[in-house]
Amino acid sequence: MAFKRSLSALVLALPLLANGLVTRRTICADGTSVANGACCKLIPVVKDLTENLFEGECGDAAHGALRLVFHDAIAISPTLGGGGADGSIAVFNATELTFHANTGIDDVLDAVGPFLLKHSDVMTPGDFIQLAGAVSLTQCNGAPRVKFVMGRPPPKAAAPNLLVPEPFDSVATILQRFGELGFTKEETVAVIGGSHSVAGADDIVPNEQGIPFDQTPSIFDTQIFVDVQLRGTMIPGNGTTEGEVETAVPGTVRLQSDHLLARDASTSCIWQSFVNQQSKMAQVFGEAIFKMSLLGQTQSKLIDCSEVIPRAIPFSHGPATLPPGQTLKDIEQACAASPFPTLSTQPGPVTSVPAIPQADDS
Repeated sequence: MAFKRSLSALVLALPLLANGLVTRRTICADGTSVANGACCKLIPVVKDLTENLFEGECGDAAHGALRLVFHDAIAISPTLGGGGADGSIAVFNATELTFHANTGIDDVLDAVGPFLLKHSDVMTPGDFIQLAGAVSLTQCNGAPRVKFVMGRPPPKAAAPNLLVPEPFDSVATILQRFGELGFTKEETVAVIGGSHSVAGADDIVPNEQGIPFDQTPSIFDTQIFVDVQLRGTMIPGNGTTEGEVETAVPGTVRLQSDHLLARDASTSCIWQSFVNQQSKMAQVFGEAIFKMSLLGQTQSKLIDCSEVIPRAIPFSHGPATLPPGQTLKDIEQACAASPFPTLSTQPGPVTSVPAIPQADDS
């Protein structure tokens, strides 16, 4: 009888174990609870990045760390090879920084590199780049808290050239590049638009650094999807390859690839669908960025250390709006399936959006 009672108790307990309700967790030195004790060693790294690299701001350093995530991870191809999110852009920088698409990444590595070397005994370059990117997002109001996994092996070689999309690529080229890696059109638009909502141009306009892509470069919001849809004017670009670039709001600049994604028949309605849909944008972007962090990796071999990523800053900025003096007539409507969302106009006067302070300027 006693045996039967014990067996019954075991049978009742099995569903709890199967559902993950009974787990053993580790409490790190700072009080963080993690499922895997190996993640505890990352907590000092996160603290160092937050306080000493990003300085608690959604500024130039945070923007650069997010850019590095993209440039490292997307450099992989089913036919041409590459290691994906493996840190090759840092380890084999002598090769990869010669690629035209990686122009300006040398400045990012100058800022991030000392931290990567400082913590090289704790994590590999691929892990560090993805961790820094995830932490950088938590400095920006409205950005999602992206999952993070650890255990990427060191890179074996430099990535092939011509795998990182460029600002003057066609929509077909961009969609083909993302599509062959398993990204949907919606994920592609979310990754590009979301990244550019907290970014600026350093090498597109002559003698200008940190020119924002929208009116709110320190806030992860949907303003980018409005500003890019406004009718713009052309200004000189940097060099003969780029020619001219667009601006629609004083102090900002528009990438040609963004302009095209917002107007092409295959992506215009997706672009428009993110306007003032903050939760949707954050969710699709966050899931796609995590997917990107797994390029070239086997997820089952990695340790989930998402608990060490700081909590996201709740979005508190308010809806996207039209610049002073502009109305919906200034929107270059491209989506034929639905009208552009109704927006309010900011009160005047018209002012120029300040440049993003550079890391070495502060």
